[in-house]
Amino acid sequence: MTDDLRSAGAPTLEDVARAAGVSRATVSRVVNGVRNVDPVIQEAVRRAVSVTGYTPNRAARSLVTRRADAIALVVSGAGVEPEAAGESEDTTASRDGSSFTAQVFADPFFGRVVTGVVNYLRPRGMHPVLMFAESSRAREDVVAYLRQGRADGALVVSTHAEDPLPALIAEAGLAAVLFARPARPVPVSYVDLAHQDGARLAAEHLLGRGCRRIATISGPLDVPAGQARLTGFRDTMARHGHPYIPTVEGQFTQESGEAAMERLLAEHPDLDGVFAANDLMALGACHVLREHGRSVPGDVAVVGFDDSSAALACRPPLTTVRQPVEGMAAEMTRLLLDRLSRPDGPVTSVIFEPELVVRGSA
Repeated sequence: MTDDLRSAGAPTLEDVARAAGVSRATVSRVVNGVRNVDPVIQEAVRRAVSVTGYTPNRAARSLVTRRADAIALVVSGAGVEPEAAGESEDTTASRDGSSFTAQVFADPFFGRVVTGVVNYLRPRGMHPVLMFAESSRAREDVVAYLRQGRADGALVVSTHAEDPLPALIAEAGLAAVLFARPARPVPVSYVDLAHQDGARLAAEHLLGRGCRRIATISGPLDVPAGQARLTGFRDTMARHGHPYIPTVEGQFTQESGEAAMERLLAEHPDLDGVFAANDLMALGACHVLREHGRSVPGDVAVVGFDDSSAALACRPPLTTVRQPVEGMAAEMTRLLLDRLSRPDGPVTSVIFEPELVVRGSA
């Protein structure tokens, strides 16, 4: 920065315009992201911004662009409604909200989503605002927040098939993208994984190891991903001559995996292979197997799903189906920003392919 600019205080648009040899209006258009500016001029303005040390005034920029340069990252669930529970709404929101947020932060999946979103937004000078929508009041707050323009759009991660938030956002005409296909069709773009193909990889791997008495710990069957993984696993097993697969439903938590494994061992003590529909449940299953004196994979081979940090925390390290969550979250963010730049663009979906990661458990 030159001495005269330093002495004059913070650099202005006029300083940038003089350095770039263009008008103040042209600088304003480049700074505010207007697209129809000659690339050569854009580059000259960017160099001038760097030389002068100019920093856009975010509040003033928002007045011009009508953009907050912030994105709401919403973790949403169906929640317990006070009418059904016989409690006041404030009491229910406090109790249900604290347990909901604790569950979210305990699951490595959500940390991976945040990483993917932040890594995509940060270079673009944008920021995610983390919001939870576990009750009707919280969902109303999210919709109001978006209506007021405090965030430009929403990235929604639903944890329950009955979650009404995607439909509420669509009805309000707000910009949003979902992580995972919604249980009920809504005109909102989403990213998802080919879950049935991932479960097929798990089944084929267990069969390829010579396992013949195979059971599965499914995810919650009111969640589309839980349904799809179970369907894919059963279909593949049936195609290989295994029409009946013992199944216990879990809740995508380590504790539910432990309980499911206890039940499977009690009812099918001779099993030699287990597919758990996520890594946390597989981790719980491995703990129970060790407690019962079963070696993994010598006595029972175990395959998980997600390739999360739980897969590496498992002993032995977990063979699992990789879900590229960070890449999916980045793509979800890209779709939203594209939607903001082209509000009339079509609703779309992007489906990622799973990959089997072989480690020590199977």
